[in-house]
Amino acid sequence: MAIHALIFDVFGTLLDWHGGVAREASRLLAPVRPDIDGGAFARAWRDRYQPAMEPVRRGERAWTDLDTLHAEGLDGVLAQFGVEGLTPEIKRELVLAWHRLDAWPEVPAALTRLRGGFLLAPCSNAHVRLAIAHARRNALPWDAILGAEFARDYKPKPAVYLRAAEALGLPPGEVMMVAAHTSDLVAAAGCGLATAHIARPDENGPGTGEAAPAAPVDVAASDLADLARRLGC
Repeated sequence: MAIHALIFDVFGTLLDWHGGVAREASRLLAPVRPDIDGGAFARAWRDRYQPAMEPVRRGERAWTDLDTLHAEGLDGVLAQFGVEGLTPEIKRELVLAWHRLDAWPEVPAALTRLRGGFLLAPCSNAHVRLAIAHARRNALPWDAILGAEFARDYKPKPAVYLRAAEALGLPPGEVMMVAAHTSDLVAAAGCGLATAHIARPDENGPGTGEAAPAAPVDVAASDLADLARRLGC
C-alpha cells in the first residue's frame, strides 16, 4: 500500500475515555454522592454520545460541538443516577472531564515512531479545542487537527473522512484510517481509505471493547506499537 498519511479515531483508540471520565466523575461527585460508580456513570454518559450527534448528521441541527452535546446530555445522566444540587461550576468541570483523558500507555511513543514515516492527524468527532487539549495533555505529535469540526459533520458521514484526505492533499487511497471500532473503519473503507484496526478489549471497562475487527481491514494490530512495527516504523 502506498500510504502517506494516517488519520486516527481518538476516543477509545488513542485515549482511555472510560477511565478518564470515571475518575473525574468519582472525584467531582464525591461531595454529594460518595457512593457513585464512576465507571457506570461514564458508560451512561457515553451511551448518549451517538444519539446526540444524529440530528447534526441528518441535517436537522446546525453543527454543534461535543462540549455542547456533552453538557446537554449531562442533566439526564445526573437524573439517572439521582444526583441533585450540583452548581453550574461543577457541571462545567464534569464536561471538561472529556478534555482530561489520558492516552493508552504505548500511544505517545508509537505516534512518534509513526510520524517518522507518515503524516499524522486525528479524524475524531472531537472539535478543535478538545483535540488540542488531548494533544497537549498527552504529547500527541499531530501534523494537523482534522475531523468533525473541519468537516462540520460527524462520523461516519463520508465528508469527515474525505475532507481529511483533501486537507492533506492526498487521494483517499493514500490515507489510512486507524480505529478501535469496526464501524468507523467500514465507513472509512467505503470512502476509499485504507484501514487499520487497533485492539482495545477493555475500552468500555474490562472485557468490553473490540479485541479484533468484525469486518475485513488492511491491518489488524494488537496496539499502536504493533501497528508501527507492522508499518515499518
